[in-house]
Amino acid sequence: MNARDAILANIRSALAGSTPPVLPPFAYRRAGEMTGEELRARFLDRLADYNVHIVRLRNEAEIPAALADRLAANGATRYVAPADLPSAWRPAGVEALEEVDGAPLSHAQLEATPSVVTGCALAVAETGTVVLDAGSHQGRRALTLLPDHHVCVVFEHQLVETIPEALQNLIGAVRDGRPLTFFSGPSATADIEFDRVVGVHGPRRLDVLFVQGD
Repeated sequence: MNARDAILANIRSALAGSTPPVLPPFAYRRAGEMTGEELRARFLDRLADYNVHIVRLRNEAEIPAALADRLAANGATRYVAPADLPSAWRPAGVEALEEVDGAPLSHAQLEATPSVVTGCALAVAETGTVVLDAGSHQGRRALTLLPDHHVCVVFEHQLVETIPEALQNLIGAVRDGRPLTFFSGPSATADIEFDRVVGVHGPRRLDVLFVQGD
């Protein structure tokens, strides 16, 4: 029996109500083995490789000053903020453009605002990936796709080592029907000639404020 006949035979068997073929077990890693220090080093190394501007902070109290510095570096006099962005993170003297219930910001408003500031759901050390799940301190997906500059706050306790661990932690968001956004560095793509273009599918610049410790 050739491959075509085998596929058709499986389809006929399924349509006839027979038990479908059993898939072999997948042997990928489901849990990480790194220590906390190794997780931190791997994550920051991956971010640096992706041209992410990293600001390492000792605690949450340092977020407002670091955030003000990164917004100023981007020439931003205002930024988009999820409605539940903590007041303890917000720098004084910089306008925050927020959404209110029932009145989302338009795409034109988002595109006209230079920066967006959010938290995240978690981050993956092995791939340098930050994950948003439209949960706390993140807002809806459009907020982080249309502004040209994204400042994302990542706490060390949000790190996991592998993608399977991340997916396990995101089950609740999936069950709630919330969208997931995975990004590793600023938005970028390349054509067949390997000409790399940034900012096609999201922000051209990504800053990560990495808060170490509790």
